[in-house]
Amino acid sequence: MAGLLTAAIVLIGATAESSRAEGHVADRAAQTINGADTAHLRLIRPGEKLLEEGPASGALPGSMRAELDIGPLYTGSFTIYTRDGRISGYGRATPHGAGRYQSFAGWLTVTGGNGRYARVHGHDKLYGVFDRRTYAVSVETTGTLSY
Repeated sequence: MAGLLTAAIVLIGATAESSRAEGHVADRAAQTINGADTAHLRLIRPGEKLLEEGPASGALPGSMRAELDIGPLYTGSFTIYTRDGRISGYGRATPHGAGRYQSFAGWLTVTGGNGRYARVHGHDKLYGVFDRRTYAVSVETTGTLSY
């Protein structure tokens, strides 16, 4: 850029205007992630809200960390860490059945991220199984995210 300082102001202005126009075109071309992800979480810290983490595979491979409130309704927040950035959000699910293994189904909302996913957003379905003895959680998500 230092070598361009001697260029005419008109040329610099034209280049800047062209870059801004290209940036707006790129902004409008949102990308999507379609597919399913699976995470196998284990208890890291017990408490009023369980802190869980573990590997994630599928459309967004990496790892996941979640803070879960296990009550009559399962609620929580999550962050997925990928090599291209992180994605965060929250969700809610209704538990079904009784005994050691309790299935659940619900939804999640993606509220933001960073890196490649700085503008990510979406609303997906989730389902899985909660182990009431070990507090382990297996969760699957399906849907489409835009970024």
